[in-house]
Formats: sequence, C-alpha cells, structure tokens
Amino acid sequence: MDRLPAHPFDDDKLREYCGCFGIFGHRDASAHAALGLHALQHRGQEAAGIVSFDGQQFHSHKALGLVGDSFSSQAVIDRLPGYAAIGHTRYATTGDTILRNVQPLFAEFASGGFALGHNGNLTNSQILRTELVRRGCIFQSTTDTEVIVHLMAISRHPGLVERLVDALRQVEGAYSLVALHNQALIGVRDPKGVRPLVLGRLDGAPILASETCALDIIGASFERDIAPGELVVIDGQGVHSHRPFAGEARKFCIFEYVYFARPDSQVEGRGVYEGRKRIGAELARESGIAADVVIPVPDSGTPAAIGYAQEAGIPFELGIIRNHYVGRTFIEPTAQIRHLGVKLKHNSNRSEIAGKRVVLVDDSIVRGTTSIKIVQMVREAGAAEVHMRIASPPTRHSCFYGIDTPRRQHLLAAQLDLEGMRRKLGVDSLAFVSMDGLYRALGEAGRDAAQPQYCDACFSGDYPTRLADRDRGSSSAQLSLLAERA
Repeated sequence: MDRLPAHPFDDDKLREYCGCFGIFGHRDASAHAALGLHALQHRGQEAAGIVSFDGQQFHSHKALGLVGDSFSSQAVIDRLPGYAAIGHTRYATTGDTILRNVQPLFAEFASGGFALGHNGNLTNSQILRTELVRRGCIFQSTTDTEVIVHLMAISRHPGLVERLVDALRQVEGAYSLVALHNQALIGVRDPKGVRPLVLGRLDGAPILASETCALDIIGASFERDIAPGELVVIDGQGVHSHRPFAGEARKFCIFEYVYFARPDSQVEGRGVYEGRKRIGAELARESGIAADVVIPVPDSGTPAAIGYAQEAGIPFELGIIRNHYVGRTFIEPTAQIRHLGVKLKHNSNRSEIAGKRVVLVDDSIVRGTTSIKIVQMVREAGAAEVHMRIASPPTRHSCFYGIDTPRRQHLLAAQLDLEGMRRKLGVDSLAFVSMDGLYRALGEAGRDAAQPQYCDACFSGDYPTRLADRDRGSSSAQLSLLAERA
C-alpha cells in the first residue's frame, strides 16, 4: 500500500528522502551538525539524529519530529561531546517512522564503533536482507540501510573501509553515505552519483553534507562535490580520496533541480535557483499563452514562475499566499476541516486575481489532488481564465532511488492524457515542460543529443539500475512491509 500523508494538509508532492551531515576535527562538532541538519530540514521532516565521538566513546541522540524540536537545547548538545559528529534528517522511504529506524544507525564492530547515515534507496535490499536473516543476522530496524551494516559485519576483509567497500559492491540502487568510525569520517557516493554529497571546510575541519546550504548556515566554505563512485576517508592527516568502484555513466537525479534541493544550494556545479528560473523560461518559450499575470504555487513553484514571467513579459505576482505555520499535528481533522484542507496552507490574494487571465506555475503534479483545490480557489477568487504550467515533464513512473512516490496507478499523468488531466484539474489549458526543454535549461542540447547524464526515470521510465526487489514483486511503497516480514 502507498504511504499516506502524515497530515491531511500536506502538499501533494513527491516526498524528500534524507539529508546527511558530517564534521571531523572541530570542538563544536555536534552543535555544527545540528545547525547543518536545520539547513537540510527540507530533505526530511519525520526524524533526526546525531552521533558524536570524543576520542573515547560514541554518544547518540535521536528523536522523532523536526530538528528544532530536539536539537535546539544546549543540554542536548552537551550530551553529544566530541571533535567529530554525523547527523541525519529523515523522511521514511523504507521502514516505519519509529525511533529504532532513526539514523544514524550504530553498530559495534571488533575494530570499534561505527555510525552510518544514508541518503537514497537500495533496490535489492530485500533480497539481501532475506539472505542475511537466513544466515543468522538479527536486524534491529526495518530500513534498507541496515543491510549495509550486516554485510560489513560478515565481510572477511580485514579493515573497516575494505569491509564497507565489500558491502557496497553487493548493493544496488542509490546511496550517498556519511559514516563515523573511531578515527575517521567517511563519505561515499554510489557509482552513478544519483544522490548529492559535497565536501566543505570550517576552521580547517572537513565537512560532508548533502547540500551546500548546510555549509552556508555555519559559515563553512565549499570545496567540491564528492564524485560518483568516490569514497573519502577524513582523519587527522587530511582527506584521502579512493575510487574503489568501476566507472559508470553519470545519472544524477534531475529532480534535485526541479524540486528537492533548496533554491540557495549549488548542486553538481549549478545554482538550483537559476536552474529553476531557466526551466520556467523554457516553459514560457514552449507553451506561452496570452495572460495578465503569472502566479506561482508557493513555495516550490516560485523560481520557475519568475523565469516564466520574465521570458513571457507578463507581470509576476504573489496571487497565492502560503501559511507557514500549519504544523503536522494542527488539529484532529473532522470531515468539515478536511474539506477546508488547502485553505489552511494557501489562501488567494484576490486583488491580484480577480478578473485576470492567470498562469499558475508549479514544479510538478503527482496525484493532482492539491492542484485541483488550488485551481478551484483561484477561480473562486474571480480569475477570468486559469492556465497551468508545470516546470517538469509529466511524472508517469515511480521512483526506486529514495523518493517516496505513489504507486504508478495513483500518478495522475500515468492514468490520463494531457486533455484528460486538463479536465480533471479544471483549467483552461495545461502544459508541461518537455524533456528536451528540461535538459536545455540545465545546459544540455537536449536529452537525446548525448547520453543523458541524469536519472529522469520518474518522467521517462528509463531506470539506470536493476530493480531487483521490484522485479521480485515488491515496490518502493512496500519495502517496509517486506522488511518486517523478512
């Protein structure tokens, strides 16, 4: 079954996966890790954890909920002493939202303690898990990440890094990992580089993070992206780079530019904000229409709407105002409150809508349920026409690489053609940016001009890795159930 939204007023969006942070050689390691997780909160809002090392022992604090709810207290930070720390903020794509699934995971090996945080999703974890359980491994969580720990535990290689490499050679899918051992901080990306990971520095202390915005919040400098297939070991002697995996075609997740990454981040050498504006400009060139105002669906549609408005020469206005203070546990929803739904998060700015031909710009459409309500709200505000423009191609396929995607039969674009979607949403016209337009916005001549360097499987169905668990009969939405049965 599909994961249900944790709150009935959650946006109809694909859900972020996770964010990772690590720092080595700084006396305020845990405090900086907590701040880094604040900056990565958009990548996961269900739980957060930090593990630190003080030279003698490891310390850990994990909690459900937002980072600020659990790591803003000095008392909590004081319980996480040490010169090295890793942190993780989580949205569950596998495993339930329970405390034992909160990362970083921790294990005691013969060589010492080992903490691990994972951004991504393994596509053969259930097959591996079943075999590991058969061999006597006892799992403490229902996450796919724990498979890596058990593969390390049974590896016959002598050193911890060698055991990690041995484990990763057996897994498939997407991963960016941040790990902490007794004497080292470790970072690694999968050979296709599906998920991001960057290297920075603060006061001489190396930092690993999922996005550059986590460096900005603590005043750290950006040094470079960790390369696909690269493993870095950070210790008292510096940063040591290893390339243990054979080179593969680069397949960075294109949806990072569309929606997931924070607009102020630099991802794979490109500014996310500028990239989204360029996508909006491509959208205007491909499907421009006579209109009086361009209005973003906040907040994720805003950069693309700015780019669309600038390219089309149409005024940009905030015709929809978002309430940022609707919590995940606002009230126990009655049927009447559920009907209000979207108005608790969004309200129309009537003065910018009434009597006007409106172009609504959003980043994507998943199920379409929130889009229907947004369009209805704009019409009720007096719009003469409502045209919707989407800054990504139609989402027709599920993701198996760490994004919580509904089953394919629940994706609007997988069930209806363009005209069917237009009628379902209740708009006067509907258009999505083309695949070539998306690639052009990111500096490519087009998708087919060369071997695509992005994973665009949610749009194209072209998956860059084998989907062993799916082919066995599972789906990304069912992984936690299979894990619990294993």
